[in-house]
Amino acid sequence: MTIVMTPDKKPFFAGTYFPKRSKYGMTGLIDLLLLISEKWKSGKQVFLDDSEQIVSYMNKKERTRLGTAKPSNELIELAKEQLARSFDNRWGGFGSVPKFPIPHNIIFLLRYAECERDEQALKMAEVTLEQMYRGGIFDHIGGGFSRYSTDEKWLIPHFEKMLYDNALLIWAYSEAFRHTKRPLYERIIRKTAEYVISELSNPMGAFLCGQDADSDGEEGKYYAFTPSEVKSVLGNSTGELFCRRFGIEEHGVFNGKSIPNLIECDRFEDDAQEFDEAIKKLYHYRLGRAKLHKDDKVLTSWNAIMIIAMAKAGKVLGNPDYLNSAFKAQKFIANNLADSNGRLKIRWKDGEAVNDGQLEDYAFYGLALAELYETSFDVHFLSEAIRTAETMIEFFEDNLLGGFFMYSKDSERLITRPKPLYDGALPSGNSAAALLLAKLSKLTGNEKFSKTFCRQADYISSAASAQPAAHTFAMFALMEELYPSADLICCTSKPYV
Repeated sequence: MTIVMTPDKKPFFAGTYFPKRSKYGMTGLIDLLLLISEKWKSGKQVFLDDSEQIVSYMNKKERTRLGTAKPSNELIELAKEQLARSFDNRWGGFGSVPKFPIPHNIIFLLRYAECERDEQALKMAEVTLEQMYRGGIFDHIGGGFSRYSTDEKWLIPHFEKMLYDNALLIWAYSEAFRHTKRPLYERIIRKTAEYVISELSNPMGAFLCGQDADSDGEEGKYYAFTPSEVKSVLGNSTGELFCRRFGIEEHGVFNGKSIPNLIECDRFEDDAQEFDEAIKKLYHYRLGRAKLHKDDKVLTSWNAIMIIAMAKAGKVLGNPDYLNSAFKAQKFIANNLADSNGRLKIRWKDGEAVNDGQLEDYAFYGLALAELYETSFDVHFLSEAIRTAETMIEFFEDNLLGGFFMYSKDSERLITRPKPLYDGALPSGNSAAALLLAKLSKLTGNEKFSKTFCRQADYISSAASAQPAAHTFAMFALMEELYPSADLICCTSKPYV
């Protein structure tokens, strides 16, 4: 995102990606800035007037009271129907290219299928999960998923791997395995979780942001192969079998090379353990052939989502390694990104934690703590989840119009104070806050959490009423209330919290 502002930080121009220089009919950033500079010198009042109008509009929108829609089964059903209209029946996924995984769509559909016994919702989720794995967006050599696919069948990805994508996908595949017990999902969870632990973790147990798409200045060089290259590593016989199974062809579709995939493999669900040794050899060969830059920042919100994912994976697969990775990452956050009052920082790098935590940090970290409590029944995690939620309510809730602001009431005041609602690449902070409040309301019976959740449920229902499919994580949170579970209450002679 490129924003051009006046000296007093009021925006008058915004755009997404600009190449450095103009090319292929796209204006380059340098040319754009030269043009703006020239026009600023000759008539900057136009820009100043535009900036005032933009700020005025943003502030007016911020103060606008939403409608009065209430949580309802009809709203949940509409979200499912809207997803069905954009669903690709052949290849899975939603919308046109480029195709993004949007794991929270899948998590929502799996929950909807479970609650409503809806076969269409389950099919949409499973076809998407299956086809993503078969395509090149999944790294069949090293595990983990790339950012998005540039084509409809998930074959050619943008090769950047991000922590939050893999966290949400582990979450989605864990829910799918719990629901179906399909061995394929177990294998995908294991390969993705092991990739994160081996390549996106630091020695202290925190999770790192991601890996770049480029190596040696060329996107995808690290991942693509030719048949001769594969055979030079595996030998002619094994190499031939490997190329046949994983679609490695003489004239590949990516710069003359091929991206390992299972799109044309009829027996893709087979475990194919005979290729395990070959995959290991290619993995180690790939490590020496090219290098990927690693973004080694530690972000609180992204780590929290991976904590949730690892805890879920550890529970459904009975794997203590995944559970331990979740506990270690939580300990890192507690020791390095939280102060004694429970206030959070956004990111840590090279021993330094900076920037006051925003809504998504508190909401996702609270959810992570609640997940660890439900995993271990260690009351410490529940106590910390309660404290995190109380801090979130105190510093972020809009007591006048509802919802939660992006940044806290004691942070630096910007030109506007937005309340994120749209569930895009990541679920919004307001959706995560709703789910946290719903969980704590059930776990504690605390009326404060129940009332705050009711206010939040009304707010997100009004915000999402026209396009609930763009708010699927919010819909997932509402289902906690609309589809109540049977509760088992255990009493002790001593206070539990």
